Amino acid sequence: MSAYLNHLGLISPLGIGHNDTIAALLAGTRGLIPACADLIDRPSWIGQVPGKLPALPAELARYHSRNNQLLYAAAMQIDAPIRQAIAQYGAARVAIVLGTSTSGIAESEQAMRELEQGRLPQDGYSYQRHEMGDPARFLADLYAITGPAYVISTACSSSARALITARRLLKMNLADVVLCGGVDSLCRLTLNGFAALESVSAQPCNPFRAQRDGINIGEAAALFIMSRDVGPVALVGCGASSDAHHISAPHPQGHGAAAAMQAALLDAALKPDDIDYLNLHGTATPLNDAMESQAVSDTFGQYLPPSSSTKSLTGHTLGAAGALEAAFCWLLLQDQFNPKHYLPPQIGDGDFDPNLPALNWPQAGKSYPLKTAMSNSFAFGGNNVSLIFQRVQP
Repeated sequence: MSAYLNHLGLISPLGIGHNDTIAALLAGTRGLIPACADLIDRPSWIGQVPGKLPALPAELARYHSRNNQLLYAAAMQIDAPIRQAIAQYGAARVAIVLGTSTSGIAESEQAMRELEQGRLPQDGYSYQRHEMGDPARFLADLYAITGPAYVISTACSSSARALITARRLLKMNLADVVLCGGVDSLCRLTLNGFAALESVSAQPCNPFRAQRDGINIGEAAALFIMSRDVGPVALVGCGASSDAHHISAPHPQGHGAAAAMQAALLDAALKPDDIDYLNLHGTATPLNDAMESQAVSDTFGQYLPPSSSTKSLTGHTLGAAGALEAAFCWLLLQDQFNPKHYLPPQIGDGDFDPNLPALNWPQAGKSYPLKTAMSNSFAFGGNNVSLIFQRVQP
């Protein structure tokens, strides 16, 4: 069953909203800055949302966290159609499914620092702000939604799985509209945790390049209104797998990644050469890029769709990455945002790794046939998701 992505609220290191985002995406403008010492104990670069975030409504101050501020900034961009959907279908027929991996951990980190200094945490602090379910609770209270509302947390595939689950809720007639997507914010726990795994680069990341040496971590929020009502872009194929090869390392041959892509193609009733663009997971770690290159080669064979990793622009937004990169596909597939059918270039330094199976990198300023796009999200524990989006003809 196709589900339609009718509206999108979006905030990321590339900017706020549709126009800023697509301009930076197609220009290959990096939204990366050096990380401050307060966030990570070693040199690194991060994808931080620029500017001041909106304050939450006073009556919802108990939900205050940077994570929920990002989500609120995205929701406010589509506030009118959200309220229209609630009025049309009723609060009980609107569901919320989000992905996150950080929730409000940063606020708990601040509270812990205050306790270590012998001070009580700031007024109104609640540990509930760092529970994984907090973003869904916040959004449900913001709009008085009474349908199913919950969060999926499967590391870097979290919000891609949220889109799969949203489509399933529609298919099972458990909802008429689903607010779905993902949000993640920068925090010390995440940055230093990846540093402990020796996965963080001291330079802007270089997916698929010979000198790649790790990720940059970013933050973002992307929120869709999904329904059965025909919209500009359809989610036509979903594939998921769990190869459980290792707690943090991907399967070296990319078997689980290939299985997810093949399942998405089967679900969409499409052939490999129907895919016009592939948004790669492309984290810039040596192991991930090697396995994904192999998985793409195994899945697509001689036909290689134009492919790029946008994490070189935003950093890896972790639990928000699946929804953020779905949002990029949503923008790319619509003529009003991408009239010349350009694709995001693969930004990076140095030569592409000659030891990896060759991929088809988009050329800047070249127009491509652009009807169908695939997006990959691969997570710790071999939790793999591939999504296929299709332009809907007016």
